[in-house]
Amino acid sequence: MTIRQSRLPSGLTVISHPMDHLESAALGVWVAAGSRSERDEEHGLSHVLEHMAFKGTKTRSAIDIAEQIEAVGGEVNAATSVETTSYYARVLKDDVPLAVDILSDILLNSAFDPVELEREQHVIVQEIGAAQDTPDDRVYDLFTEAAYPGQPIGRTILGTPETVGHTAPSMLADYLARHYRGPAMVLAAAGSVDHDALAALAGEKLGHLSSKLGPKPSPATYHGGDAREARNHLQETQVMIGFEGRPYTADSYYTAQMLGSIMGGGMSSRLFQEVREKRGLCYSVYAFHWGFADTGMFGVHAATGPDDVGELMPVLLGELERAAHDISERELDRARAQLRAGLLMTLESPAARAGQLARQILLFGRHIPSAELVARVNAITVDDVRNLAETVFTQSLPTVAAVGGLDGMMSHEQIRRRLGAPSEPRVALQA
Repeated sequence: MTIRQSRLPSGLTVISHPMDHLESAALGVWVAAGSRSERDEEHGLSHVLEHMAFKGTKTRSAIDIAEQIEAVGGEVNAATSVETTSYYARVLKDDVPLAVDILSDILLNSAFDPVELEREQHVIVQEIGAAQDTPDDRVYDLFTEAAYPGQPIGRTILGTPETVGHTAPSMLADYLARHYRGPAMVLAAAGSVDHDALAALAGEKLGHLSSKLGPKPSPATYHGGDAREARNHLQETQVMIGFEGRPYTADSYYTAQMLGSIMGGGMSSRLFQEVREKRGLCYSVYAFHWGFADTGMFGVHAATGPDDVGELMPVLLGELERAAHDISERELDRARAQLRAGLLMTLESPAARAGQLARQILLFGRHIPSAELVARVNAITVDDVRNLAETVFTQSLPTVAAVGGLDGMMSHEQIRRRLGAPSEPRVALQA
């Protein structure tokens, strides 16, 4: 059925995709504020706020929230990312009003009880410790910090024990007042949902949000760099190499996605076949492309034995260099099919569909029809992918991160010279 969209006087957007064959609905509120929106002293606050979401409001205790949603067979949760925070629920169609009531109560009336906050701070510090102790998590933290040094976008979402420990209820309330405003929020739903009823509920429960625009995060500047952490007791070394990618809004965003798929998006990808199947250098290797509002990251992650670290990087670099010259139509068609399938399969999951609609509104201000997305993917040529590969892999300073046994691994300077990359960061890549 047709996507419907409404906008409240506060600026909050309500968007829905009715799926009449379903008996349930997935819905949530997405906010254009995440870890990137934090001030230095607030590092990790968005994640703390997510933890506090279900710890009680002025009218409901934590157990009330849990019992009321579970009494109707529903579920409710929240998630924090670099640029957004989401609060979402899955319920049967008759219980959509209850879900909206609980979500709005959480967003507008959270109590931030000091006792509950102290308990969650302790839990989050343990979570930070677990991430530090997990090499394949730790390497990603080093990777983003090296790519965007000294910037909120490069910091861990979890925060540090110090910043989390200093979070006060007043800081949470201030952050909400600054960022949780109508123009930066979307109520999205998919499944068995009536749009007019949903919009009416939104007006009743969320109609008093501030209509003023909140602060925007500072622009991101990709630098690139090197971050390594020797842990010689580990049986596996985590290695990453990355480059400046493309933002969501760039014309070449989907070209970058397809390049990631060709390089390391599955068992048929170049890296999997060359590094694992032919050479047996690692158990896991894949490529990825992250898009943000104004920047992006293209990366390769491999997990290898310490004795193979010296051999691994030259092989990875050789595959990156080769991509600029010999990507084939067959590889492009396979990547196109994977990307197109991913876009269309989203339509079959109410939760994924609601999230997709919300992100489109926050990023582009409009819903982008699936046919338009597929047309963009279909228009990408082999030359587009080859040219992007040459640009990405040679025109930005590489980002290198590693955790584990590092003996024999190429230096950052050797990697840079091998790729012919600049010795200093260049101006951000264009669309």
